Amino acid sequence: MTAVPTNRRAIVLAFFVAFGFLFGYDIGVISGLLVMPDFVQRFGQENPDGSFTLSSSRQSIITSLLSAGTFVGALGQAFTADRFGRRPTILIWSVIFTIGVAIQTATVHSVAQITIGRFIAGLGVGAMSAVVPLYNGETAPKALRGTLLVLYQVQIITGIFLSYVIDLGTHAVKGPASWRIPVGLQLIWGFILLSGIFFLPESPRHLLGTGKREEACAVIASLNSVPLDDPLVDVLVDELQYAINAENEGGKATWMECFSPVNGLWKRVVNGMMLQFLQQLNGQNFYYYYGDTFFQSAGTDLSPYVIQVILGAVSVAGTIPALWAIERVGRRRLLLIGAAWQAVCALIAGLSGHFTLAPPGTDISALTARNKQGGDVLIAFAVLHVFGFSMFWGPTPWVYLGESFPLRIRPKAIALGSATNWVWNFLLSFFAPKIAADIGPLILLIFFGMLVVAFVYVFFFIPETKGLTLEEVDEMYRSGVKPWNSTSWTPTLGQRAHEKAIAHEIRQEREKDDSM
Repeated sequence: MTAVPTNRRAIVLAFFVAFGFLFGYDIGVISGLLVMPDFVQRFGQENPDGSFTLSSSRQSIITSLLSAGTFVGALGQAFTADRFGRRPTILIWSVIFTIGVAIQTATVHSVAQITIGRFIAGLGVGAMSAVVPLYNGETAPKALRGTLLVLYQVQIITGIFLSYVIDLGTHAVKGPASWRIPVGLQLIWGFILLSGIFFLPESPRHLLGTGKREEACAVIASLNSVPLDDPLVDVLVDELQYAINAENEGGKATWMECFSPVNGLWKRVVNGMMLQFLQQLNGQNFYYYYGDTFFQSAGTDLSPYVIQVILGAVSVAGTIPALWAIERVGRRRLLLIGAAWQAVCALIAGLSGHFTLAPPGTDISALTARNKQGGDVLIAFAVLHVFGFSMFWGPTPWVYLGESFPLRIRPKAIALGSATNWVWNFLLSFFAPKIAADIGPLILLIFFGMLVVAFVYVFFFIPETKGLTLEEVDEMYRSGVKPWNSTSWTPTLGQRAHEKAIAHEIRQEREKDDSM
């Protein structure tokens, strides 16, 4: 009798790997550090009056080196994931991240040291941004894959939110503890992941792809909480092996094959890269950078630290319903709803801010009732925009990235998508302040236009992958299904694989009976 599989261990493993991506903390913590007095004094430039200033160029260097590292790390993990496996890759890049954090924490006065530390930590952040969805996508059951991949975004947002809370709690502390505590706490995330990685199994798909069937059987049994000799194990492994053989007929892939027309590979890779590009142009980062300015224009005296905590809390709240919606509503529909939702928010906030807000720097006592009303409208739609991003466009592109590619190009394709995200993250952080300084809230109309583009792109090019195994997603692309018809498409590969596995099991039983 075949056991009924359970997924408790798969859930625990996916959650643990996602926990490692409290590395999102490293992205958010720096904004608070840049205005802490001790940090400015140590890494800024002395003025004639004896005060210290952290120039915009130094702020840019300290901030952007993380993004530079993430780009390199996102591409670099593809080499380690293919050569050493998914589990060792997580270990390698976790060590690199931890080293980078240690370098930052130990810095005394050297701008070069703290920027190098952020670059090295960025290598780990970028690599993990690719290998986490890769690993979770290959180990999670199809019914839970979307939910478990959303944990990735939940942990990024949670990490950013925690960084804001801790910055708020330490910014008034005298001396280097004000910034060393927020930076040094990242060592905890690294050590937790490093200690737990030894208990994680290797991806069963990677094991089968490299000819290690016995090890794959042991992992499958463990992930489904059944004995190794249970018939379910052979059935599942045979199904996976059949599907992997079918999708890997072309042999080992090169980087150029990611853009091959065979089996629609180029379409999938471009879709993954486009979703990451459009995600960064949703406009949510603008609120993080300039939310304090607009809150103050509305007549509030909240500090930038408190404003960051508010936006961070809204972001965390938005990811919670996404855990439920990703498998009920579906990926494609979430992206369409999210693009429409955020486009409306960006349009109203941009127009309201342009026509009603007072110029930046206006004293609160000089604000008119119209200024305050306009600020209230902008604040309301900023919160709705950030909430919508966290629920729709924050997690869903990462889910697609983790489930859209055949085994042989999966690490490389995910690396390209993740690297695209980090490149545009860097470009936006560099150029958005300059654009906003020239046109103010009208920058939100640029994001409005990009969200309209995102809606159109998703409708015509992004298929629904909810409820499909990774191998069935491959079949759908190879079948040439139109994206707008994908919700009603029924796969056949899984059924053929299942029938072949059952036939193999029946033959074994007959051979066993004949030998008796």
